[in-house]
Amino acid sequence: MNVNEDKIFNQPAELIADFKFSQQVVSVFDNMVNRSVPFYGEIQRMMAEMAKDFATENSRIYDLGCSTGATLISIDPLVHHSVKFVGVDESAEMRQKCEENLKKAGISRDYEIIYGDLNRGLKIENSSVVVLCLTLQFVRPLYRNRVVREIYEGLNKNGCLILVEKVLGEDSLLNRMFIKYYYDMKKRNNYSELEIAQKREALENVLIPYKLEENREMLFQCGFNNVEIFFKWYNFAGIIAVKL
Repeated sequence: MNVNEDKIFNQPAELIADFKFSQQVVSVFDNMVNRSVPFYGEIQRMMAEMAKDFATENSRIYDLGCSTGATLISIDPLVHHSVKFVGVDESAEMRQKCEENLKKAGISRDYEIIYGDLNRGLKIENSSVVVLCLTLQFVRPLYRNRVVREIYEGLNKNGCLILVEKVLGEDSLLNRMFIKYYYDMKKRNNYSELEIAQKREALENVLIPYKLEENREMLFQCGFNNVEIFFKWYNFAGIIAVKL
């Protein structure tokens, strides 16, 4: 896996462009996400063990926004060899890196890494598990219900959606506190005030979080029967939703 250090925002810039999953980001993504997402390694482990319990033989596991392939690599040793992996990402650079990492990891099962823009919709077929790890937050709010509905319709009976998102607090005071704690975590991981501020500006119009309860309500509205929070750290949450 890529171990290059994330220094993308460490120099002052007059104009901060919207955040994109460019080649520059891809080259440092694994370092970036491990330093920017609390308990990222543990979240990956939790998603893999849940996928193990829901994956059925000859079905498919979709990773929507598969990035560098970390989630599929974590799941691979735990599920039956007949399960096909489908990684979906809009970024060509991410898809290429994902392919490289899956080959390096020695994954021999049937898999494909394909282009997909969730804002335009995507067909899910014969799926027992769908993962949206820090992906739905980048989909325009106008299209999120449709994405979740398409996932629900493409899931097999007793299949699950694993959703990890950055979230807003229900209360503005606590929300501000949680954001402060989050930035403190980034500082502990050696991001400077400048890097934090410039990345925040780059993400402002790109990453649009919902409140936790808004995510739960959306899942229920789209048909999911059981919805449970499996991870919560200040302004990050993991939710599993089951189709019965």
